[in-house]
Amino acid sequence: MPCRLAITSISLGRCSAGHSIIRKLDVAKLHGYNGIELFHEDLLKVAEQLPGDFIQNCELQAAHAIYKLCQGRGLTIVSLQPFLHYEGLLDRQAHLKRLEQLLFWFKLARALHTDIIQIPSNFLPASELSEDPHVAIEDLKEVADLGLRQNPPIRFTYEALCWGTRCDLWEHSWDIVQAVDRPNFGLCLDTFNIAGRIYADPSSLTGRTPDSDQAVQESIDRLKAIVDVRKVFYVQVVDAEKLAKPLVQGHEFYDAEQPARMSWSRNCRLFYGEKDRGAYLPVAKISQAIFQGLKFEGWVSMELFNRRMQDEDKEVPEELASRGALAWRKLVEDMRLKVDPPQGSEASINGVQRPVGVP
Repeated sequence: MPCRLAITSISLGRCSAGHSIIRKLDVAKLHGYNGIELFHEDLLKVAEQLPGDFIQNCELQAAHAIYKLCQGRGLTIVSLQPFLHYEGLLDRQAHLKRLEQLLFWFKLARALHTDIIQIPSNFLPASELSEDPHVAIEDLKEVADLGLRQNPPIRFTYEALCWGTRCDLWEHSWDIVQAVDRPNFGLCLDTFNIAGRIYADPSSLTGRTPDSDQAVQESIDRLKAIVDVRKVFYVQVVDAEKLAKPLVQGHEFYDAEQPARMSWSRNCRLFYGEKDRGAYLPVAKISQAIFQGLKFEGWVSMELFNRRMQDEDKEVPEELASRGALAWRKLVEDMRLKVDPPQGSEASINGVQRPVGVP
């Protein structure tokens, strides 16, 4: 398929800041997005506003309603995410509880008419996770096999977070995908998380790791040489801001309970090409390896996390949707992408109704 533009729902503003799913879907449609990665936080916010005492029933109602909202705007729900802190748990009772939650997520996925659930690499403290990589692999085989038994089957995208406890490099995630060896278990390649681990160091004076350029070149050479593009289920393209001072104690984004890269990720991601806002990662070089080297085609998501999402300013969803669409046009031009035509126009959202039961 040609490349198609998506964005993560949370990237258009946090619901805790008053940015509703309806408003976010409207601006996504307006700015030509083809699809949405639905963040569970947005689904839960709708569920909490529905009548009823049993939260799972409310979540299912919310999932059906959000699907209708997306369907009315011509938006595909690409995935449901993030299914957090799953693989490698030392507490096997906690592992079983997560499996129970996953079975409910299968119901949510069916209601949303999506076949993908995203699993980020676990970033719980090392004291809570097994040092044996085979434990994580067997856990992920288990979810893949459960997904294959669904009708229709559920796929999983596994993503290496640059602050992950046991898996923080795309190479680690690729090794895991190969070891799991299931047709429904693949990669999400995220330009931020690739560069954020081997190129960037927000806690340093330079904002960069030693030998960062060489590390990036060697990494993308490996990427082009060993990754089977058929196992890349979708791609997230995003950059990040170079900080004026190191993210250490005393910095406004410092959080003693978070790795520096995690705090930086939550506050400072930027869209592709936003150099005027301080973007400095080698995202173009990594994107070339993905789109021209691997010849990836499919869903491309602009997964932003930034402090702006938490502002209560009513213009936040419109601003972020516009910036993401501008970044997409630049990416298409720079990478010479073959793309599906945009879905939205201002006229096309007029008259779209909210489903019954959506607050």
